[in-house]
Amino acid sequence: MEMKEMTYKDAIRLGMSEEMRRDENVIFFGEDVGLYGGAFGVSVGMLEEFGEERVRDTPISEAVIVGAAAGAAATGLRPITEMMFMDFITIGMDALVNQAAKMRYMFGGKAKVPMVLRLPSGSGTGAAAQHTQSLEAWLCHVPGLKVVTPSTPAEAKGLMKAAIRDDNPVCFVEHKLLYKVKGEVPVDEDYIVPIGKSFVKREGRDVTIVSWGTTLQKVLDIAEEVEKEGISVEVVDPITLYPMDIDTIIESVKKTGRAIVVHEACKTGGVGGEIAARIAESEAFDYLDAPVMRLGGLDVPTPYNRNLEAAVVPKKDEIKEAIYKVMNR
Repeated sequence: MEMKEMTYKDAIRLGMSEEMRRDENVIFFGEDVGLYGGAFGVSVGMLEEFGEERVRDTPISEAVIVGAAAGAAATGLRPITEMMFMDFITIGMDALVNQAAKMRYMFGGKAKVPMVLRLPSGSGTGAAAQHTQSLEAWLCHVPGLKVVTPSTPAEAKGLMKAAIRDDNPVCFVEHKLLYKVKGEVPVDEDYIVPIGKSFVKREGRDVTIVSWGTTLQKVLDIAEEVEKEGISVEVVDPITLYPMDIDTIIESVKKTGRAIVVHEACKTGGVGGEIAARIAESEAFDYLDAPVMRLGGLDVPTPYNRNLEAAVVPKKDEIKEAIYKVMNR
């Protein structure tokens, strides 16, 4: 398979563009996604290629954007939308939660709602409390939605293509700090990363760490460090947070006997609690040599100050300390 190095944001654009070339029913709209190229430059050049009929700038109204997407999807199109920041999905929650997520069920499967909501999430850019939230747990709580969060450029392209082809609403969570990260990406137009599959990013024998987004790289870095101390860490990236491939996580925990979940979102009510509960309810519970640990963001609004902002999310030394704790060191 031919590979090309590109950034995470370029991989997202490639996935969208390939699907728009393949299917004329795929359209893209949002605030400043056309001439400006999106708040983070993800859609630069797409207006020139696909024209104003298929790449549209919208009013500054997330309620309108999500509502229009749900309506367009129900009537035969496959819309992709961009929230300028994930935080703004709160304004469009009625159309998403009460309409898009439930329409297929309420019409006995006769209606489909194939729409993708791109949601730039997370802290690290100094954007303060209203522009830095990780709200994936809200979305995972709603039956009818799918929630995915790619952590590499290759995953971003393949998962975007899978999301566009899916006949259900897909919330596509993109951590803003990943946009400039580079990696090898398959340029084959048939390359798809399936929704609903977790991946083992690093093999290990002593402890399983489940993580995604920017915290995943922190976990991988710490895994390399503690390997020198004789601790072998297995790292699992769920990629799809709902419906999650919990079996891959369970099998990993059965192998290692220890589990830690690390995410940036606030610890209270986060997806990490769901993963911990699933482990406790499964056959992996009998294999545990230590309680399941969760590391999440502090339960506070994200500060504007860069030093305080960095202190809110799990840090590398905290991840290392958690490993020592479950290893009784």
